[in-house]
Amino acid sequence: MQDISAVQAFLACPTPDAWIGWALSHEHLLLVDHAHCEKKAASTALNLMFRYVDRPELLDALSQLAREELLHFEQVLGLLRKRGLPYIHLSPSRYASSLRSHMRSSEPERLVDVLIIGAFIEARSCERFAALAPHVDEELGRYYRFLLKSESRHFEDYLRLAQLYAEADIQPRVAEFADIEAQLITAADSEFRFHSGVPATA
Repeated sequence: MQDISAVQAFLACPTPDAWIGWALSHEHLLLVDHAHCEKKAASTALNLMFRYVDRPELLDALSQLAREELLHFEQVLGLLRKRGLPYIHLSPSRYASSLRSHMRSSEPERLVDVLIIGAFIEARSCERFAALAPHVDEELGRYYRFLLKSESRHFEDYLRLAQLYAEADIQPRVAEFADIEAQLITAADSEFRFHSGVPATA
């Protein structure tokens, strides 16, 4: 399996066992929200490309990332159809919006924060695929292990771009977001989502 030690070191906490158990009992929601996450990840990359047209390194990295995320979206849709599960609308989890509520408003700080948040979303996705892979069925486990390489690369791309466009070392800001992200992952949630915390009833 892909080495994700850098991803695990980046995150302030691992996925709680309670979330893994929650995910295993909600396969349909897991796959549907995974599809939504891939589509949203592609949309976020494209939005950044439209907003920051004067950043060639960003354009190069995120155009590839957007293509890969859309391919993953198509692949998850295929898994849903193969299993006879409908692709339905889901309200998003609080995860991404809560992280973004801490963004700074002036530039280039805003861009740096968006990129750091992107790194955390990709890192957590990668870490959760690895955590789930041993527990799901063979087909899904194989697919989750397949995703680890691209998800870990996306995490690295976002982090590299954040440092490139920052006016100072980003590590203090990364540490701030690491604490916020860990709180969201370990807090109780009433609805299961791919990036939700632990079940409120646990």
